[in-house]
Amino acid sequence: MTRENLINIILAVLLLAAPLAANAFGQPFYVTLATRIVILALAATGLNLALGLGGLVSFGHAAFFGIGGYAAGILATHGFSGDPLLFGFSGTNQMLVIWLVAMVVAGLVGLLIGAISLRTSGVYFIMITLAFAQMVYYFAISWPAYGGEDGLSILVRNQFPGVNTMRPLGFFLICYAVLMAVLGLFVLIRGSRFGSALQAARQNEVRVATVGIAPFRIRLTAFAISAAITGLAGALFADLNRFVSPSMLSWHMSGELIVLIILGGAGRLFGPLAGATLFVIIEYVLGGLTERWQFFLGLILLGTVLFARGGLLGLFAGKAKHG
Repeated sequence: MTRENLINIILAVLLLAAPLAANAFGQPFYVTLATRIVILALAATGLNLALGLGGLVSFGHAAFFGIGGYAAGILATHGFSGDPLLFGFSGTNQMLVIWLVAMVVAGLVGLLIGAISLRTSGVYFIMITLAFAQMVYYFAISWPAYGGEDGLSILVRNQFPGVNTMRPLGFFLICYAVLMAVLGLFVLIRGSRFGSALQAARQNEVRVATVGIAPFRIRLTAFAISAAITGLAGALFADLNRFVSPSMLSWHMSGELIVLIILGGAGRLFGPLAGATLFVIIEYVLGGLTERWQFFLGLILLGTVLFARGGLLGLFAGKAKHG
């Protein structure tokens, strides 16, 4: 077992044990805090597929995160009111259906944005993804039917078979299971021929093209899968807060996801989780002391970029070894 695998197991166990202990001691707030870590890690894992494996620095993943959130909010609102939504369908409060819709819609939008954005590279790709995300953001704030700038409330958290989702621990366990499943998917993709081709295209797309593999198709597929995973995280985030707002679509959210990956380690399996854990702890601890806690986050990010290029996992586990 490698050092990184051991660290990954420790992180997974601690993330599960901490909320269980908090719940046992009657501290539901810390269970909710852990749930926030899990959901942000899930969203960053989606981006990590495109950025960490494919080298696609997307500044537009907030669009997919927000689309997933609005999918959950709109379906729940219509499910509660009974008003028809589309073709007589009046929405639903079932998480499994909402997740599917959120992933499909986010994936399709990702496919459309990627088909245009991936025809560029470098800073142009960054700016085009940012432009598309801002278009979605301004569409949301000008959509009065679903709250506009005020956002959209979810009166009751959506349901999952056999689990009381209104209990913080129950909802945490759902989110934790989803994160572990997506991390398993990440491992499968990274170790597959598709994952190898994606990483090869990041390193030298000309060589990949010479062996008969189309880099554009590989990257577009990865971008769409990445968008779908981030959309799933958005749906869970909406349920966590029981509220959807245009801030989920803001470019700040895209930047936050990139920060999580840089802090934890780009391309590493548990990099997004390590980054999300550090980010939320800094936000909670320093945010209670000063309104300018982002200044200290910036210092930590600067130190990571200068002295720990592999992020937290790179600092403690050494150079990444992908199978």
